Amino acid sequence: MIKIGITGQSGFVGTHLYNTLGLASGLFERIPFDDTFFSSESKLNEFVQSCDVIVHLAAMNRHNDPQVIYETNIGLVKKLISALENTKSKPHLLFSSSTQEERDNPYGKSKREGRELLLNWAKKYNAPFTGFIIPNVFGPFGQPYYNSFIATFSHQLTHNENPIVEIDGMVKLIYVAELVEEIINCIQQKKRVAEYKISHTSEHKVSEILNLLKTYKNDYFDNGLLPKLENSFERNLFNTFRCYINHASFFPFQLKKNEDDRGIFVEVLKSGMGGQVSFSTTKPGITRGNHYHTRKIERFAVIQGEAIIEFRKIGTKEVIKFSLSGQNPSFVDMPIWFTHNITNVGDKELVTIFWINEFYDPEDPDTWFEAVENN
Repeated sequence: MIKIGITGQSGFVGTHLYNTLGLASGLFERIPFDDTFFSSESKLNEFVQSCDVIVHLAAMNRHNDPQVIYETNIGLVKKLISALENTKSKPHLLFSSSTQEERDNPYGKSKREGRELLLNWAKKYNAPFTGFIIPNVFGPFGQPYYNSFIATFSHQLTHNENPIVEIDGMVKLIYVAELVEEIINCIQQKKRVAEYKISHTSEHKVSEILNLLKTYKNDYFDNGLLPKLENSFERNLFNTFRCYINHASFFPFQLKKNEDDRGIFVEVLKSGMGGQVSFSTTKPGITRGNHYHTRKIERFAVIQGEAIIEFRKIGTKEVIKFSLSGQNPSFVDMPIWFTHNITNVGDKELVTIFWINEFYDPEDPDTWFEAVENN
């Protein structure tokens, strides 16, 4: 089992890497890291001694004073090197740099010089080192106004703000899950590459991306429609957009109930995608689910009975609860990386319709079990 520590574990990429490593049962042991370790020589020493692999992601991206960015990032690298030398540790060290290395700005300079300092340490002690050069990363849970313009646009659109394209141009992008896969593959293959340029997986104009996000807002917010997603990039972009919604106030989304002397008719789902529709019956007191997905888009609609739907973001404690009733048809969509369940809280049979954007594949189910109520 490979013992892996991640500096910047609580950050955007760090969170995704940490959680994804946790899905590979029996392959990796995650060594916990806290940002305060950089302020404690003894804790940082203990951390590096515990790791077979260290992925150094901790860095400052933005600050009012550019010199603070440079000094902070170089300072973190030097503290890490000191801990490695103090403890005579030689883990496989992977460093997250950026395509901004090419630019003459304090952030790019800090990344370029930081990679060079770590490479010199690796050469001196014959330690394994990989220096990633990473394009623009986007994905769920990125910090608006900090990690990505996509995070900023998504946050603004879901909070009734008006995004503005200040500089339009082509941007090379990689989705955070794709980046994490690259990092894990590098760890498993024990690659030693001083300048490992990770290829972008898509390239788009800023204005083009904003127009897609505006379409998602119009379809999803105003009409409850699931937009047509032409490819994996659009699916990843839509899942990113969805994560900035205030789920507690957005769901359950009320459906229009058409009623006459024959009974009622309700349109549960309109989608530009195919996917799979199914239904379940659930006996009183029974709970279904307690699992999560990392890429799938899923909708639950109660058409008979009384139910409580709960979900919780992986790595957090807050549980969000929704009451749904067949008397007032409504739906809740499941965000990725949120474990969820549904419980029949009535005294009659519960009938639920489920839609998911892809067919079930037993070889790649993207279904990970974890209880919502994680005491």
